[in-house]
Amino acid sequence: MLTPGKPLKPGAGADLRTPNVLDSAVKDRDVLRDMARKAEQELMGVQMASMDELTLLPNRHGFEALARLGLEACQQLGKPATLLFFDLDDFKCINQSYGRTEGDDALKTFADVLRIAFRESDVIGRLGSDEFAALLTGADTVEIAAIRARLEEILNERNATAHHGYDIRFSIGQIEFDPRLHQTAENLLALVDKAIRDRQFDARHC
Repeated sequence: MLTPGKPLKPGAGADLRTPNVLDSAVKDRDVLRDMARKAEQELMGVQMASMDELTLLPNRHGFEALARLGLEACQQLGKPATLLFFDLDDFKCINQSYGRTEGDDALKTFADVLRIAFRESDVIGRLGSDEFAALLTGADTVEIAAIRARLEEILNERNATAHHGYDIRFSIGQIEFDPRLHQTAENLLALVDKAIRDRQFDARHC
């Protein structure tokens, strides 16, 4: 019972207090923080699903998504684009002769070489197995010889210091983006798949 003029003891009259605005604000903030954390986790999950765990490059799904954005930007700006595709030579032989761990190391090494050789604005990814791709935005009729020389220069340095007992080599091809023919990144990659099959990359025996 409340008595006029008598100090309240801690907790007394708690049932008569009005709702604390600060408490409500804190609860709202906590709810928003939880929602933001969940959204961040979901976004990270999407990113991880689009990432190749071995090379830490975008996988085929991630590459298609990024390439699609790059091609759309090129179309809007009226800029050209060129898709380069790569295949490691004798990759099956490396796996068979030196083991899968060495094969994985070769893939990671080549992925690092691609990161160094290309611009930040270019899209690079691992399409699967030993197949890689790079979309060069704003570039047409790319000079394959110059790019090959640049990649081989970097790769030769890696081969010289690794002492694996084998050298990492690659084959390269290119397709220039034509919006009248390709329309989407998926169409472009379909041509890459066909080109790889036609050229029979990595078909040599150990």
